[in-house]
Amino acid sequence: MSVLVVGLSHRSAPVSVLERASLAPDARGKLLADAVAAVPVTEAAVLATCNRIELYAAVDKFHAGVAELSTLLAQHAGVSLEELTPHLYVHYEDRAVHHLFSVGCGLDSMVVGEGQILGQIKESLALGQRLHTAGRTLNDLFQQALRVGKRAHSETGIDKAGQSLVSFGLAQLAGGAPVAEWAAGRRGLVIGAGSMSALAATTLARAGAAELVIANRTYERAERLAASLNAGSPAAGAAGIPAQGGAVPAPVPVAARAVRVEEIAEELAAADVVVSCTGATGLVLTADDVHEALRRRAAGAGGGAGAPGAGGADGDGTTGRGPAGPGADALGPDGSDRDDVRVAPGHRAGGAGGAAAEDGGPSSAPGVAAGGLALLDLAMPRDIDHALHDTPGIRFVDIETLAGASADAPMAADVDQVRALVAEEVDVFGAAQRAAGITPTVVALRTMAQDVVAGEIARLEGRLPGLDERQRAEVAQTVRRVVDKLLHAPTVRVKELAATPGGAGYADALRELFDLDPATVDAVSRADSGRAAASARSEREPS
Repeated sequence: MSVLVVGLSHRSAPVSVLERASLAPDARGKLLADAVAAVPVTEAAVLATCNRIELYAAVDKFHAGVAELSTLLAQHAGVSLEELTPHLYVHYEDRAVHHLFSVGCGLDSMVVGEGQILGQIKESLALGQRLHTAGRTLNDLFQQALRVGKRAHSETGIDKAGQSLVSFGLAQLAGGAPVAEWAAGRRGLVIGAGSMSALAATTLARAGAAELVIANRTYERAERLAASLNAGSPAAGAAGIPAQGGAVPAPVPVAARAVRVEEIAEELAAADVVVSCTGATGLVLTADDVHEALRRRAAGAGGGAGAPGAGGADGDGTTGRGPAGPGADALGPDGSDRDDVRVAPGHRAGGAGGAAAEDGGPSSAPGVAAGGLALLDLAMPRDIDHALHDTPGIRFVDIETLAGASADAPMAADVDQVRALVAEEVDVFGAAQRAAGITPTVVALRTMAQDVVAGEIARLEGRLPGLDERQRAEVAQTVRRVVDKLLHAPTVRVKELAATPGGAGYADALRELFDLDPATVDAVSRADSGRAAASARSEREPS
């Protein structure tokens, strides 16, 4: 079996296509079930984040596998295959391994070196294991990708090259000013209570936000996050998801409270910074919602919540500091553990009226009025109406903005070191997989030899019934030693040869030379896969 990946990401598709093709959590399980039911596929796993949708599979036919996976992605994403195909990329065998290892190290992220993708790879593997769609091949691949990613963060300076998507987004909102200065004293509204939202809240708290409001469909989750922020407890540290590549931000106590989704409009009028990252199927904030909040803020500018200074506005009476340029050494996204927020159907259809800022940075109209609003949308599909770009009184950063800002960001020198590490690990993994691939054939050969020995000893006992127990045992041991010695050198050598590129052919030669039953070899392979899956499950279960 060979590894095949078919997918699309911020590198191959515009945000508008990624947004439409995004997979809801329940759709991922259905996609995996349909994938393993396809003829050329034996295993499957799906990696779906803000900025990528990738279907990994173990297949026995390349062309049939590509056609099947592409069709399934289109069907489950709700985008026609004709529209999706130009944006799809395909990686096979060692290239597929190289791709996943690069993703795990953060090399393929919008924010290069970010560490949140490791948690998403882990979740992807866990889903495949839970649904029994990930067998030995994908278990080995994803487990090794996690190890390679951790090695990159511990052995190189890749952490210095990147930030979390949250930190990068806030840096774009700050327009070049230090985030800690820009965010100090502001009121923040965080929509969602998943790991990305928790990281956003923690980052704002560390930056000196005066108050944080957490809104979420499941009110109890919002309450838990708010309580952890109030106490400065580890729970506010985004469930261990790194903010600076591999470093988890230390929690800082901050005044925080939870509200229900229905109260978002009221809280919006009092907020200075809004970060939204949900799994909503429609817009959480429409253009009308935000315009109404701006109207209410302007009406209360004489001393209400939206007055300059009350929410930490800049000294010039604006919430912005000029157009934002590339703010960090970065390349791309990949980090959204989003919590569901359900909103009225049809909201998602809005947004045709706005275009991203021409320079690729966040919208920042020159005359942002006092009491203006900073919006950061990290969701895919988008939570906030795209039509709000270039709206006076608003600084708006979303995934599309971040993609434009990161495209021009310089690469860190440590990236070359990580690339070398990935290349090394791909070679090691390939050799190990090729060597493991011949093991069932070797086991089947030894099993056949044992059966031959047992049959010959039984025949000998019939011809020489006068042998006593000690003599029979000595004869049997001698025959077994002879067979073992004859098989030892060839089996050791064939394992060595199998680990080399093109070594898969040695297993075929062995089966042909010794006339091994293919069903026996397959049975050994299935047993090995079952043991590997059981071992992986036991590692996840608490002792």
